[in-house]
Amino acid sequence: MAIDNQTNVNEIEVDPIWMSSRTARQIYALGEVEKDISRLLSLAASSMSLLTLPQTDRPEDELPQGGERSEKFVLEVSEYFERLDAIHIAIRSSLAHIRQSRIAPSAINAPPPGFIPPALGVGVPSADGDYTKGSRGLQEERVERDAWKAILDALTRLKEAKEHEAAESSEDNTSE
Repeated sequence: MAIDNQTNVNEIEVDPIWMSSRTARQIYALGEVEKDISRLLSLAASSMSLLTLPQTDRPEDELPQGGERSEKFVLEVSEYFERLDAIHIAIRSSLAHIRQSRIAPSAINAPPPGFIPPALGVGVPSADGDYTKGSRGLQEERVERDAWKAILDALTRLKEAKEHEAAESSEDNTSE
């Protein structure tokens, strides 16, 4: 289910950037809504298959028979409506956040016609307003940041290993 503002962050392993502000939490919640919608569609499909006549089931469908079929249907439909309710609440919460933040409609502009977003995310437009020239998405920025951190870590470990090796060789030379 979608995350609301009261959800305990410690219960879910989430990148800390998504918990850095109320807006970030709302964006994360909308991403969870997207996942919930796909689960909702899956539940609808499985509920529909449980409504078919058992004689039409294929062996590979592995659908329950008899009373189990009804029980499974009730469980699927119950989860369906719980997810639907959670999606409804999350979308209303996000809309309330936008209204409360008094975000100007001009700040929520659609990209120019014919715009194709980069594969790893949309970046900030350049000074001339072009979204594609020289901009990188958030994911691309994170990958580069993590790569530089890994390089720094590797170089630091290499330096420490060489210093340790040099210290050991100097101790060996003084003991001889």
